[in-house]
Amino acid sequence: MSHLSSANSLEEWLSAIEAAHPTEVDLGLDRVAKVADRLNLDFSRSKVITVAGTNGKGSTCAMLDSIIRASNATSGVYSSPHFLNYNERIKINGLDASDEVIVDAFCRIDQAREEISLTYFEYGTLAALIIFSDLVLDYVILEVGLGGRLDAVNIVDADIAVITSIALDHVDWLGDNIESIAREKAGVFRPGKPAVCGMSPAARSIVQYSAELNAPLYLFDQDYRLDDAQTVWNWAGVDLDGEHIAYFDLPVTSLPLVNAATVLQVLTLVAPQISIEAIVTGLETVRLTGRMQSEKIGASECILDVAHNPQAAQYLANRLLQLPKPSKRTLVLGMLYDKDRQGVVEALRPIVDEWYLVSLKGPRASQADELLTLVGSDTPHHCFASVSDAFDQLSKSNSEGEQVLVCGSFLTVTEALSWLKTH
Repeated sequence: MSHLSSANSLEEWLSAIEAAHPTEVDLGLDRVAKVADRLNLDFSRSKVITVAGTNGKGSTCAMLDSIIRASNATSGVYSSPHFLNYNERIKINGLDASDEVIVDAFCRIDQAREEISLTYFEYGTLAALIIFSDLVLDYVILEVGLGGRLDAVNIVDADIAVITSIALDHVDWLGDNIESIAREKAGVFRPGKPAVCGMSPAARSIVQYSAELNAPLYLFDQDYRLDDAQTVWNWAGVDLDGEHIAYFDLPVTSLPLVNAATVLQVLTLVAPQISIEAIVTGLETVRLTGRMQSEKIGASECILDVAHNPQAAQYLANRLLQLPKPSKRTLVLGMLYDKDRQGVVEALRPIVDEWYLVSLKGPRASQADELLTLVGSDTPHHCFASVSDAFDQLSKSNSEGEQVLVCGSFLTVTEALSWLKTH
C-alpha cells in the first residue's frame, strides 16, 4: 500500500487495508508485535487496562472511561466493531479520533511494516496504540477483539486485566468448551499484575492460570459483590492491601450491574484515588451505543441491543421483563450463521409477540427464511430482505404503547441506526 499517503482519505485507506491481507482473522502476535517494536510505542506513563470476555466488554470499557473522565484524568478507549463510523473505535477523552489522526497513524504503520502483512484489525489496533502513546494518556483501555492470548491488543502488557464473562462463542477459533475459551481469554493476564474476573463461578482454567503467573485474582461474588436494591445499588470489594471497601446508594445505569461492580473493583486496584463523586457522576452519565439503547420509530419505542449469543439474549430478555410490558413487542432479528441462532431465538421467544426476520449482507449472513425455520412458521412473523425494509414497514404500522426490539448482530443494529439517522 505504499501508493497511499496522508493525502488519501480514511475511506481509501480502510478499503486498501481490508483488501491487503488474505484472511479477515489471522490470530497470532508475531507479525503485529514486530511492527509495534519498530513504532517505539511507550505506555510507561499510562495505566493500561485490558478487557476480555464474551459479553460485557463494551459496557465495562464505557463505564471505566466515564468514571475516569469524571475524575478529570485523561483516557483513551480502543474497541470494536464500530457502528456508523470507523472513528468510533478510537476514543480520546470521550471523543472519536479524527480522520486526519487515524490516517497519520496508518501512514506510520505502512512505513514501519515493510514486508509484513497485517489484517484490518491489526492495522486498527496499532493505529490506536500509536495515537494513545503519542498523547501520553493517564489511562488506556483496550477491548480485546477475539479471545485474548493471540489477540492483537495483547502485545501491550496491561497493568490490570479484566475478564467480564465467558460463553460459547467463536468456537472455530477459541475452542468448543468453556474451559478452553476461558484459558484463551486469560492470556491477557501478566505475571504479578492484578486480574479481575466477573464470571461467577470462575472457570477453573482462569484460576489455575492466574496462580501459575502469580497474578492476584479478584473474583465476583467472592472478593467483590453487589447488592441490587432496584432504584440504587451497593458495592463491596477489596483494595490491593486486602482492606474492605464499600460504596452505598450508587445510581443504576442501563448497563449490566455486574459489569459496573467489576469496574469498581478494577478502579479500586488501579486508580484508588478516584473519588466517590467521580464514580457517581461517571455511572450517571455513561452511554453506550447499541446496548439497551432507546430510540423512536414512528410512535413506538425502539430498543437496540447487539445481543448475538444466548447468554446476551437471555440477559436482554430478563432486563425487558423487569420493565413495563408494552401492548405489543415486535422483534427485528438479523443474525450471522455461525452464531447459536436457535439459542438466541429460544431466549427471546417468551418476550416476543411478532417476529420481523431480516436478511443480512456478507459471507457470514443468515437469510430471513433460514431464521424462520428456527422461529417456526406458525409464529406471527414477516420476512424482509433487509433491516431497512423492515423499518419502512414498521414506521407505517406501529403505534404508541408498542415496542420494537432490534438485536441479533452488530450488523443488524448498525443498519437500524443508519435508517433512524436518515429518517
